[in-house]
Amino acid sequence: MMNFTAFYLTIQQVEQVCSFQLSWGQGQNLSVNVAYPENLTMLYQEWQKIYLSFYNTALRGKVANMGSLAAPPIDWHARLVQAEAQFLSVFHNWLHSAELFDIRKQIAQVSKQNQTRYLDIFIACITPDLAKLPWEVWEIGTEFALDYIQIRIVRTATNRRETVINTQGKYPSKARILVILGDDTGLNFESEKQAIASLKDYADVKFIGWQSNKNIDYLKTEIVQTISSQNGWDILFFAGHSNQTNLTGGELGIAPGVALSISELEPALITAKDRGLQCAIFNSCNGLSIADKLIDLGISQVAVMREPIHNQVAEVFLPRFLQALSEYKDVHESLISAAQYLKVEKNFTYPSAYLIPSLFRHPGAELFRLQPAFMDEGIKKLIPNRREIIVLSVLLIISLLLPVQQFLLQRRVLLQAIYRQLTGQVATVATPPVLLVEIDEDSIRKAKISNPKPIERKYLANLIDKLTANQAKIIGIDYLLDRHQGESDRILANSIKTAVKSAKPTLFVFAGTANQDGQWLRVLPNIANLNWSLEGEIEILPGYMQLLPDHNSQYNNSQSSDPDFSKLLNPGATSISSFSGLLTLGYQLQQSSDAPQPKLDSQEDFFQQINNSPDRKVQDRSHSQTITRFSYSLHQMWMHPIIDFSISPQSVYQNIPAWQLLENQNIPKNLQNLQDIIVIIAPGGYEEAGLNYDGEDNFLISKFPAIKYWRDQENPINKSQVLTGGEYHAYMIHHLLTKRLVIPIPDFWMIGVAILIGKSLNLYLLYLVPRKKSNQPQSLILVTIITGIYGLISLQVYISATAILLPWLLPSVTLWFYILSAILEKKSDE
Repeated sequence: MMNFTAFYLTIQQVEQVCSFQLSWGQGQNLSVNVAYPENLTMLYQEWQKIYLSFYNTALRGKVANMGSLAAPPIDWHARLVQAEAQFLSVFHNWLHSAELFDIRKQIAQVSKQNQTRYLDIFIACITPDLAKLPWEVWEIGTEFALDYIQIRIVRTATNRRETVINTQGKYPSKARILVILGDDTGLNFESEKQAIASLKDYADVKFIGWQSNKNIDYLKTEIVQTISSQNGWDILFFAGHSNQTNLTGGELGIAPGVALSISELEPALITAKDRGLQCAIFNSCNGLSIADKLIDLGISQVAVMREPIHNQVAEVFLPRFLQALSEYKDVHESLISAAQYLKVEKNFTYPSAYLIPSLFRHPGAELFRLQPAFMDEGIKKLIPNRREIIVLSVLLIISLLLPVQQFLLQRRVLLQAIYRQLTGQVATVATPPVLLVEIDEDSIRKAKISNPKPIERKYLANLIDKLTANQAKIIGIDYLLDRHQGESDRILANSIKTAVKSAKPTLFVFAGTANQDGQWLRVLPNIANLNWSLEGEIEILPGYMQLLPDHNSQYNNSQSSDPDFSKLLNPGATSISSFSGLLTLGYQLQQSSDAPQPKLDSQEDFFQQINNSPDRKVQDRSHSQTITRFSYSLHQMWMHPIIDFSISPQSVYQNIPAWQLLENQNIPKNLQNLQDIIVIIAPGGYEEAGLNYDGEDNFLISKFPAIKYWRDQENPINKSQVLTGGEYHAYMIHHLLTKRLVIPIPDFWMIGVAILIGKSLNLYLLYLVPRKKSNQPQSLILVTIITGIYGLISLQVYISATAILLPWLLPSVTLWFYILSAILEKKSDE
């Protein structure tokens, strides 16, 4: 079924009157009679005579009584240009005459309703002299401003006894082209051979024809048998001398002094049509009768030259035609493209040559076009080769290694920090949401603590007293209080209970975790009760968030927001809600007057009280998703939110040494009232900090290059070489409060996407782009632009409210691998 609206225009001349009969649609038709210009035939003959005189040698046909250019020097070029202008002027004026207005208007009206790019007008000329006229130059749509649609003139035969067989899309992965090279006397087929051979990536090409040592009878038999080959052909191409004849449909010069008429080839051509032949191209002379005959035989489309054509013109025309065909344009588009090239680019060299090509087409046929080879062999070509399997396997395995993921993640976060600063997207806040009270080396020395492991409870009690005096309403203690210290426990318990029973009670969140034996270590009951306080997991996996518990989590039955995550951290451990998550929940609930408040006489688990509170509002991303929980079983962290160290620490927390708070020295004004700040009492980087071994709470800053980058921006430069657990918790609290939860798309997934894109580009470069060295820089530029733009988009998407981390390095390496593979393969074929 044709995908365009078509008109059918039959033109017949009776004496000096021409009849134009237009038909379209469902039986609509319009007839107009118009006088034939008296001087049009004379001007055409004059133009034809000068045309033949200009191209008087190496014509692909036999022209009698042409004379020679050896006589007086005549500027045939100027005369030809002038003759063409005079002839076309009268021709155009006739076609734009008032008598033909109704036909032009009708075509324009239907064109405006047409939703396709092209509208074809099939012209059949009953009178032979009319058929010679260049109807293709009729510019029908110009007076109606039809710029959005191209009206194409296509010819058809007056007699069409045979039906066409539409095999478009049914032929093999590569089109089959039969090239017949005829009598080459005075001609040169080398450029045409090269042009046709360039289609080897798109079609299977077979050359046959005249050779000096070939027997004529054998040549004729070979031509006939090859045309009717069992395998069939999609395109038949002929180059050489040809002429039109009245009774035999034209003749093809197959050898010096030897011709085959179309009528002799008729049985073979009919067989070829039945076996899929759709298109015939004659790069030879005087092809009107040849085209008429082949359309009559049911060949769906035939491209011919209506006049004699110079050998050099034929050599220029065919490569442009085949180039357009190799770009998957249809035959008509390709012919128009080649004729336009002759008109625009080569008119000074080959004047009037653009007027010669014509396409004849059976009205019931779809236009032929080459199909991408990989569309039919897609499955075969998509199968990775040995090199691809090795490289892609390595990339995919690398993407699944958790240490590699963490390494790449932190370098990406560093890049995001730099990008933030360069683009001026660094957030600044007057008062960060978290205050870290750090018990550092100086605090330990000033307090004369001989062994900070475990930390003295009296010292913690002093800090709590000081903080509650400054109206701190939520305090997290990042120390395990699981062992007795005698009288010190009572002092600490009194300070905590005093803060809880005040008019505006303070909520305490204590640290808990599992030891190496899986035994849960928690706050002593003589220090605090979980009916009026909370306890959270302090263990972390560097680079990733701890998530909030589900709304229906049971605090005391080892049900956490990401149970498999805690097992990944410490297999066999019993998990509870995270330390930072509980601090965040407590802070959010304390902003509401109706939220449950800690009470010393409470008989119900306080976590369950806040968990059931209607004021609890959490973000979906703060819970682990199904795919994420599944990935834990694979020891992966797919779509588990990360810590965004690209945010400056100054926007996340303030820190103050414990001794400075106790001695009330240089306390910033914004820390003198802590009612709206989450306070964490935490180790400040001293060597003994840790549960299982000294320094366990101190993470090397080299593993978090973004934090080092921000510290290097401080004035004076912060030379600390560690990131403490307290600082890590502060970041998680900040992200939960601000809903800044960056979801990383797994490298494994994006490598899969890059494989699809890369393989597509690889096949495109291998099979659709001409094999020229000049294409290699364009390919490299293309992939550079693609990966560069993707990189910039991924950087901005990360920072935006969307907060998605699109991995760049490994997917880009995958894409580059495919492009370079294609370039190297093409280079090896050159």
